[in-house]
Amino acid sequence: MSNPFIHPTAVIDKNAQIGKHTKIWHFSHIMQAKIGDYCTIGQNVFIGDDVIIGNLVKIQNNVSLYKGVECEDYVFLGPSCVFTNVINPRSWIERKDEFKKTLVETGATIGANATIVCGHTIGCYALIGAGCVITKDVPPYSLWVGNPGIQIGWVSESGHRLSFDKGGYAICPEKNQRYYLKNGKVIKTD
Repeated sequence: MSNPFIHPTAVIDKNAQIGKHTKIWHFSHIMQAKIGDYCTIGQNVFIGDDVIIGNLVKIQNNVSLYKGVECEDYVFLGPSCVFTNVINPRSWIERKDEFKKTLVETGATIGANATIVCGHTIGCYALIGAGCVITKDVPPYSLWVGNPGIQIGWVSESGHRLSFDKGGYAICPEKNQRYYLKNGKVIKTD
């Protein structure tokens, strides 16, 4: 570990890898996971074995990440969101060999109290609204709400809702970046 801040009440298991300048707050438990540089891990966060967290990731209070979850760089996980890792859990049946991978790609945001059912990919810069339940793959730049989650639009890298013109172009009001929508896919053009 290279100069992370770890609150005295946090539990860090042997062989956990914590990146430089990462902060881990009150009552969090980090098992044998890999956490990148400049991350913020809020209070009462659980990060299970073999979870991978990229650089500059913010994980708010009361989040649980179980084995099989990977978050790339710049991901934001809102308070009390949760990830599953087994499709059909039963208390009396051990299914550790059935864990499914969940990937949260670069820059995606998952809102407070959202649930991400295992085995899916949250595309880069997607925005999952508070309380949403994700049961399928989420395309890059898409905006999702509800239970079960439904897509209601598209967002820029800065998280602003995009309005596409007849030619399929939109501009982020904050960064003036241009986006193009074609065949249900958004790409940033500059």
